Amino acid sequence: MRENAPIPDIPAKPWTKATPPKRILAIRLQAMGDVMGTLPFLQDLRNTLPPDVQIDFLTRQETESIPKSIFLFNKVISIGGGRSFKKQVLYTLWLLPRLLLRRYETIIDLQNNHISRRLTKVLMPKAWSLFDRYSPIHGGERYRLTIEAVGLGANKLDSRFHLKEPGMGTAILRNNGWNGEDDLVLLNPAGAFETRHWDMDNYVAFARLWLGEFPGTRFLVLGTAFIAGKAAFLQEQLGDRLISLVEKTTPEEAFAVLQSVTLVLSEDSGLMHMAWTSGVPTVALFGSTRSDWARPLGAHTFFLDSSDLPCGNCMQSVCKFGDVRCMTRYTPEDIFHHCLSLIQKIRGNG
Repeated sequence: MRENAPIPDIPAKPWTKATPPKRILAIRLQAMGDVMGTLPFLQDLRNTLPPDVQIDFLTRQETESIPKSIFLFNKVISIGGGRSFKKQVLYTLWLLPRLLLRRYETIIDLQNNHISRRLTKVLMPKAWSLFDRYSPIHGGERYRLTIEAVGLGANKLDSRFHLKEPGMGTAILRNNGWNGEDDLVLLNPAGAFETRHWDMDNYVAFARLWLGEFPGTRFLVLGTAFIAGKAAFLQEQLGDRLISLVEKTTPEEAFAVLQSVTLVLSEDSGLMHMAWTSGVPTVALFGSTRSDWARPLGAHTFFLDSSDLPCGNCMQSVCKFGDVRCMTRYTPEDIFHHCLSLIQKIRGNG
C-alpha cells in the first residue's frame, strides 16, 4: 500500500440492531483473482458471527468453483452470461425471485458495478455497504473496509479455509509423481503481458540455486494452455524435478493442490492471488502492474514492484523502452535470496 494513502469513505448504511442479521449476501462478480481476494476477509466475518447467521455469496459462473469448494458460505449463487453484460443482466433478472425469497437483511457489495448496485436497491436490505473501486490502496484493504462499514465489527484477513474435499490436492499430486514428502515450489510464469514477464532462463537458474540449498525439492507448474509452452520449457530444463499439471486441473483442484505447496514464485496472475489468499508463502514479481492495488498481503508474502522507477506502475502491455527494465533488473540470485529469507522467516516464526 502507498505511504499515507487516504482511507476511503465507504458508502454504507450500517447494521444498528444489537443482534446480528440472520441472512447476509456478499457480492463479487469478477474476476477469479478478485473473487479470491475477498475470501479471507469473508472468512473472518464468518468466524466472528454466530453459526446460525447465513452468509450467501453471489458471483459469476466462471468464478463459482472455489467458493463452492470451501466451508464458508451457506449458498453460492452464480450469474451466467459469460462476459456479456446484457446476458448477465438477463441471468440476474432470472435469479431475482430466488434472491427476493432469501430476504437478505444485509448486503455487502464488494463489486460496485451496475448490476450489484441495482440488485441491492431492489432487494432493499436493512444494512448495506459499497466497495470503493478507485482509491489508491490495496483491493484487499478496500474489501476489509467495506465489510467493516456494514457495522458487524472489526475485520481482518483469515486464510484458514476448510476444504470440502481436503485430500483432493494431495491425491492429484501423488498421481503425478509426488512422494508426499518433498517440498513443493510452484513456479508461475503466467503474467498476462510481456511487461509482467520474468525471463524463463531466470526461472531455471532460480530453480537450480534452490536445489543447491534444498536438494529434495520438486518444482510444480499449474495453469491453462496459456502457459503450456513455458511449462514444456521448464520440463525440458528441470526434468524429473518438475511436476507439470498444466491443463490437468480445474480451479478448485488447483486451489486444493496449493495447500501442499511450500513456496510460490509468481508473476501477477490469478494463481498468485489464489496462493496468498490461501496463506501459502508467496513471492510476487510485479512489472507494469500497480502493486498498491494487487500485491499479496500478509506476513507470509513478499513482492517486488516497479514503483521506484520513473516509468513504474505504467499498466502498459508493451514496454515503451523495449526492454521491460522493471523485470530484467532482478537476477535469479536476487530472487533466490528473497525467497530464502521469506521461508527462513516463516519457519523461524513457526
